Amino acid sequence: MSTPSPTPPASLDEVPAAVEAVLGTFFDSAVAVAAEISPVVGVAAETVRDFVLQGGKRIRPVFAYAGWRCGQPDHTDPTTGADVALRVGAALELVQACALIHDDIIDRSDTRRGRPTVHRTFEARHADASWAGDAGHFGVSAAILAGDLALSWADDLIHGHTPSGPDDDPRPGAALPAGVGDTWAAMRTEVLAGQYLDIVNEASGDESADAAYRVMRYKTAAYTVARPLELGARLAGADPSVIDELRAVGHDLGIAFQLRDDLLGVFGDPARTGKPSGDDLIDGKRTTLLAIGLDRARQHDPALACALRASIGHPLSEDELASARNILVEVGAVAEIEGQISTLLDSALATLSSSAIDPAIRTELTAVAHRTAHREA
Repeated sequence: MSTPSPTPPASLDEVPAAVEAVLGTFFDSAVAVAAEISPVVGVAAETVRDFVLQGGKRIRPVFAYAGWRCGQPDHTDPTTGADVALRVGAALELVQACALIHDDIIDRSDTRRGRPTVHRTFEARHADASWAGDAGHFGVSAAILAGDLALSWADDLIHGHTPSGPDDDPRPGAALPAGVGDTWAAMRTEVLAGQYLDIVNEASGDESADAAYRVMRYKTAAYTVARPLELGARLAGADPSVIDELRAVGHDLGIAFQLRDDLLGVFGDPARTGKPSGDDLIDGKRTTLLAIGLDRARQHDPALACALRASIGHPLSEDELASARNILVEVGAVAEIEGQISTLLDSALATLSSSAIDPAIRTELTAVAHRTAHREA
């Protein structure tokens, strides 16, 4: 993709802003191309753009850029090739957008980051225009397509394709280093498989910790940390041993990230998370926290397990939510999850400390690992 090269980040803390710049440049072209097809398609493209740019932790680009830095040989200029690493980071944000848009449909969520979800935005647009048919169905249908569009744009970015109009001649993309395309393809399959496993667990009522861990491995750990680190490292042509180490770090941190998410989904502050309090319980998500809580409650007092199970999958009053939280604390589920997070973080840090990577990026990645495991939003 032929765009002005962003200023290479001097540290991992600068990656989110640099990726925002890449995304902004891409959207300038992509939205214009969509509008050439039809003004309403342009508006839909703007909705995806606004959703992506309205916020987010940009954690996936940070790990991709960290992997790229880790994979560089000693004495390499750390800014050489930064534009490609940032482009891959931007592509990861569009995969995340697709996942979130579709996830909100599946969960019937009304808000995301304190704002209407994409399907609710399209629903309101239908109602305001007094269009024919059911506004809710239209909103879901349009949001499914919006998520698909985000995923298509992610592929455009990863392969360096410039958005082109219906009458333009397509331009060739950029060649990817060995293994990058395969890793990207595997990641896309994993995140969709993880999402499907998630809804199967909810529909089947599978309350086992094994089922919850399987979802975490594919839905979150792989595409949040492990694959981004691997993508970055492969971009840099890293030694296979470094790629293996980063994959191990990514698995540990990715699981820790999701376990923290499980806690925030029940105990998080809506002002910080952007999601309603106790959302995971209300949505009936079969998280590891819930699996451990139900198992421990059954052993402790079957009546507690019945009470906790009765809190799943429907709106809760403040008293009902407080009761469910108290059960999870009382039976030791929260303490066990915190212990697992600490163990996983220690394992990731131990792998990092022995890895043959530049000490400067090791220090930065260590700090990011701590923030990932102990985040509050």
